[in-house]
Amino acid sequence: MKLTKKRYLAGFVVVVLLLAGVRAAFPGVASSRIATNTSNASSTSSTNSTSPASSVSITSFSTPQPHRIYSVPSFKTCFPDTQMVQLQAAMKWGVKRVKDREDAEKRKNELVYVGANPYYHVDRLYSSIPYLVPRAAVLLQDIGSAFFDSLYVKGVPLHRVIVTSVLRSEADVKKLRRHNGNATENSCHLYGTTFDICYNRYETVENPDGPARRAVRNDSLKYVLSEVLRDMREQGRCYIKYEVKQGCFHMTVR
Repeated sequence: MKLTKKRYLAGFVVVVLLLAGVRAAFPGVASSRIATNTSNASSTSSTNSTSPASSVSITSFSTPQPHRIYSVPSFKTCFPDTQMVQLQAAMKWGVKRVKDREDAEKRKNELVYVGANPYYHVDRLYSSIPYLVPRAAVLLQDIGSAFFDSLYVKGVPLHRVIVTSVLRSEADVKKLRRHNGNATENSCHLYGTTFDICYNRYETVENPDGPARRAVRNDSLKYVLSEVLRDMREQGRCYIKYEVKQGCFHMTVR
């Protein structure tokens, strides 16, 4: 049978009337369909609102926890470098032995002044002069900077390390040996490659006109400093001796 336009329209009208009759006879069919679609849409919306991306965006702004302070297993074991070991490095990288302070002033083309600095404090010097060879001065700067960084990531108020001894002239060593039996005649300090950092005193960094900073035990600061120095030594940048009687880390640049 040939499908004409008239027959097509007649068939379409019959189908529409049939569906209308079904809906009128069974109204629950349409309401069930609508409820199902609404439930699916609500479920999808709920799922999107608690998606992993939403959870990540919330937790990604949480405050990081400060790093722990570990120290080193043993100060004597981690910093064992003797006078002989350090002397070889001092003679390799250092200047010719300085006779006295007048001689040191004439050698400024070989030495760098290591006075006031944001990262370390130079103590009042009685038996040494605030000069080092450039290589040692850079090492001291890097130690002070790394100490700052380590304190920051551990959540500890900033402190500066204190330098207690730097370049010594022959006259300084001679004078020092009169009352210090540990002072050697051929000291590494004579070559401008060696300095001492005390481990039982630190300078707190704070605003003089502001509130006092939180107090920190010297032992805690010593543990942080030991971690920094161990890293420097393991990087092959220096030799270090843990001095018990002098209360300092005695180190020579490599």
